[in-house]
Amino acid sequence: MSKELNPKLKTAMTIFLLVVLGAMIGWVYEMLFYRIDMGHFIRRGQGGPWLPIYGFGALGLTLATYKTKPGPVKVFLITCVGSFIIEFSTGWFLYNFMDGLRLWDYNTEIWNWGNIGGYVCARSILIFGILGLLYSKWAIPGFFKMADKLSKKAFLAIVIPTAVIFFSDIVFSYMLKPLFFK
Repeated sequence: MSKELNPKLKTAMTIFLLVVLGAMIGWVYEMLFYRIDMGHFIRRGQGGPWLPIYGFGALGLTLATYKTKPGPVKVFLITCVGSFIIEFSTGWFLYNFMDGLRLWDYNTEIWNWGNIGGYVCARSILIFGILGLLYSKWAIPGFFKMADKLSKKAFLAIVIPTAVIFFSDIVFSYMLKPLFFK
């Protein structure tokens, strides 16, 4: 076994950790937002402390910026446009092709100006733009620096358990739980 990981594999694993981080940041954001909106905490998501849709957004932002390192205005715009596309298309798809399923509905929330069909609103897009700036400035370079500094063994000791927990939770929450717990 080689002393170092293949650089492409190490990059993919680092991006995976960034996806999990993005999913966790989304979970925290929603927990805090709904605490303000409803006056009490509301459990968001199905399983662990993450929301996979935010992970997809983090993946898109990471892939769009980690090599080119665009300036802050461009990152803000990439994040706003990307989050609009992900939210609107996912919300529309779920509603129209999954028997009216709504995982979120901006029609019922505070500060929902710029609301389009309950799928997307300007408040969320602007917050995602700001979070995207912070994420691209600190999280992306920080995780790549961490990956470069850690030994292969230490890096795998972080990545493998994270992957097992994350994917097991998704499989249980979205595939197995509905079969056994109704």
